[in-house]
Amino acid sequence: MTLPKPRKIQIERYIEGLSKFKKISNPIKLSANESALGPSPNAIKAFIKEKDKIFQYPESDSYSLRDVISKKFNINSERIICGAGSDQIFDLICQIFIEPGDEVIVTEYGFIMHRIYASLYRAKVLLAKEKKFKASVDEILKKVTNKTKIVFVANPNNPTGTYLTRAEMLNLRQKLRSNILLVVDDAYFEFLNKDDFTSGLDLFKEEENVLITRTFSKIYGLAGLRLGWGYASKKIIDVMYQIKPPFNVNRAALCSGIEAIKDNEWTKKAINYNTLWSKKIFSVLKECKIQTNEPTANFFLMNFNETKINFEEVFQKLVNNRLLLRKMIQYKLPNALRLTIGDTKSNELFIKSIRGIFK
Repeated sequence: MTLPKPRKIQIERYIEGLSKFKKISNPIKLSANESALGPSPNAIKAFIKEKDKIFQYPESDSYSLRDVISKKFNINSERIICGAGSDQIFDLICQIFIEPGDEVIVTEYGFIMHRIYASLYRAKVLLAKEKKFKASVDEILKKVTNKTKIVFVANPNNPTGTYLTRAEMLNLRQKLRSNILLVVDDAYFEFLNKDDFTSGLDLFKEEENVLITRTFSKIYGLAGLRLGWGYASKKIIDVMYQIKPPFNVNRAALCSGIEAIKDNEWTKKAINYNTLWSKKIFSVLKECKIQTNEPTANFFLMNFNETKINFEEVFQKLVNNRLLLRKMIQYKLPNALRLTIGDTKSNELFIKSIRGIFK
């Protein structure tokens, strides 16, 4: 029997952070950059209240959520598109811009989903070298050719925890051709409070050739509901709506997202908590002579090239204390682990464990 054959897809598959490992009971998951505090209580209440309506389709174009986002950030709701995670926004933008043979530039250690979606639509993906695990505007510009369609930059970046300054981002957009789309992934911007940093939305919301993406998975603690959004020129957004699946954001995500983004006190609490623990953990990592990024997000990239113990030994020793971190092999960082800032008990156990390893 001859069966239909799918086209051959040669792209790497995203490897998620571990939530289980062998036969360890009650593992502590510090591998996926999830929220330490969880969502706003108001978001949880909205989620519970919505349970009797799940037999009904949600709003097809997320009007209610877009209205709340528009008011919070003082932006045009007609230039907002919501998705099942910001991943869906990357998918849509690659669909409408990329033709086979086009080129897409990503940074060497940039968020891997950027290159996965570009590859899926048969773009040639070029990696711009980083300097000390930080994206370089000069290296990005070196990769530009007449076939370049999109440049992806996550700022701050996952998994390196480094960032481009306001001046560097403006310089990048100025020096790229106007017909190259710059996609700025703002997933972790809330955690970063530096004088030389400005979020992609605040920098480029008036630009016609920039798409900014944001997520509810990190600061808002709604990773399990898959919710994100994008902001670009109305011309770009209108084309994205032509191919967006109907009802792509579910009812629970919509109602929870609305209450999460309105709860400024809970967001402030989450930021303050992260600031407190990121400083504590950073100090301990430096004390242990582990190379890492300065606090910029809710995670640390720990590099063990300068220590006597390699990443695998550290991983196993932490596993013995039920702590699961993220291996960075997929990012071509073979001697590194990524640590998510967790709840208080998890952070205290990590500090005790890492000090025990490197004492």
